[in-house]
Amino acid sequence: MSIMKEAPLPVGRKIRDGMIKSTSTKIGDWIIAIICFILMLICIIPMIYVLANSLSSPEALVYNRVFLWPEGWNIDAYKTVLTGEKYLWSLGWTAILTVICTLLSITLTICASYPLIYTNLKGGKAISLFMIFTMYFSAGTIPGYLVLKGLNMLDTPYALILPNCISVFNVIIMRSFFFGVPDSLREAAEIDGAGPIRVLLKVYLPLSLPVIATLSLFYAVGRWNGFSDAQLYLSDKGKQYYPIQKLLYDLIQNSTNTSENLSAGDYNENGVSQTVQMATVMFATVPILLVYPWLQRYFVAGVTIGAVKG
Repeated sequence: MSIMKEAPLPVGRKIRDGMIKSTSTKIGDWIIAIICFILMLICIIPMIYVLANSLSSPEALVYNRVFLWPEGWNIDAYKTVLTGEKYLWSLGWTAILTVICTLLSITLTICASYPLIYTNLKGGKAISLFMIFTMYFSAGTIPGYLVLKGLNMLDTPYALILPNCISVFNVIIMRSFFFGVPDSLREAAEIDGAGPIRVLLKVYLPLSLPVIATLSLFYAVGRWNGFSDAQLYLSDKGKQYYPIQKLLYDLIQNSTNTSENLSAGDYNENGVSQTVQMATVMFATVPILLVYPWLQRYFVAGVTIGAVKG
């Protein structure tokens, strides 16, 4: 039986096909680059707008003369924020609260996810199902408020720390990463006499820096940007525990109520309030943005955990 062989393509045709593929690849790269550039502008322009407003004169804000460049350069708003005791305290307290909540949350996430990788854990599947159940069904806001009230945690820092100290979704991500660690490493440590805690500290945690950094970033951003729990659980009695986002929310609300009652001669006061708001927004946004570059090398690996299991 003779075997039919395909005739090789002419050299000219190979070169032509290669040029067509190269051209189509370049066009695709340009399209992706343009889309990324547009998305980048969508993210950056609001920040530039807020910065321009915070550096503009109150009159320019009142008459809407500011877009992406400051009008009548003025740094009085930043002086007000930096010299205002309540602003500085709120910023410092939010930073402390973010660190405490992040450390507590990542510790609880590790402690909740690590035991679930052991197949011989009694009730492990039931525990996993119970945890997943809470992702779909929760008691709601009112029962949570009543629980904190019954525990005398209203108007205390515990109301900001304990209710949201762990995320089941993050527990699942952490568990998926632990499952990806070769069992042979754990078995080798157990043969050497290591117990479960030592295996966690010596084997799993050193290999888990990407997912730990990523989940820590998620927890930190969520706590830094959170204000709804402060809105629900803190009253005027606990105003010393207001995070920066809650303080900013109150500033905007007070400014809105004030502007509705201003006469024509009081517009300057409204402009001053707006510049202080914009400056406070910058102070509330920039610190958490500075965290991203330090964790960027871990972030890509962390967000793809569980996508491919080795």
